Amino acid sequence: MTSTPHDHAAHLAELTVSRAERLRELHAAPELLQVVNVWDVVSARVVAALPGTTALATASHSIAASFGYPDGERIPVELMLDMAGRIARAVEVPVSADLEAGYGAPGETIRRAIGEGIVGANLEDELKPLADSVAAVRAAVAAAEAEGVPFALNARTDAWLRGHERPREVWLADAIERGRAFLDEGATCVFVPGALGEAEIAELVDALGERRLSVIGLPGVPAPARLAELGVARVSYGPYTQRLALGALEDAAAQLYAGGVLPSDIRPLN
Repeated sequence: MTSTPHDHAAHLAELTVSRAERLRELHAAPELLQVVNVWDVVSARVVAALPGTTALATASHSIAASFGYPDGERIPVELMLDMAGRIARAVEVPVSADLEAGYGAPGETIRRAIGEGIVGANLEDELKPLADSVAAVRAAVAAAEAEGVPFALNARTDAWLRGHERPREVWLADAIERGRAFLDEGATCVFVPGALGEAEIAELVDALGERRLSVIGLPGVPAPARLAELGVARVSYGPYTQRLALGALEDAAAQLYAGGVLPSDIRPLN
């Protein structure tokens, strides 16, 4: 018997729910969830093929740069969602997308992302008034519930990124207040990007709960094994993975211009 468009749509919906459930499980598991950020299909396939990969995350900054746009919602949302969907359809593991601040319509953006096969997302508060930030999280959670998908919302607060010039106790208290409010609205975990030390991470975990904090693995941030011991749920790497790749390209080009030749051990990863 041939399958119908309805059968295909039902299969995709079932697959999306299954991957969403898996991503939620990975956030709650005792093991730290490490997601290496990708920006296109080939980078996603390379990372997904590694034995240690259980999920992937896109990097909005990196995708925007690939299309020639600066970071900060300057890329059209259609382009961002299209690339995120291409990545999700190219791999077997769950994919979480960095959807910046929701492109002016967090609920609708999450709904469209789910339609592309995305099962989790970062959503930035940009340190907007708390009521506005909470409303954005509420809209995102409601949109996922309406689609019947147990979406993994990584609600991001920029309390450190945009406010770390404030006294330590002030930005930490702000991050905790916002994080608790986001969790109360149904966020899976709270993302506090920044150059956080062990003491700040421990305070945030104590205030938000174990496996509810997400961080970025910047130089100086504790290593993954220690993050797991501290009770962190997830670590990602943002645009730094693309910068590593571009740095390798720049170095190779400079060596070729200087009279060098291509090495003999190039891996055929594309």
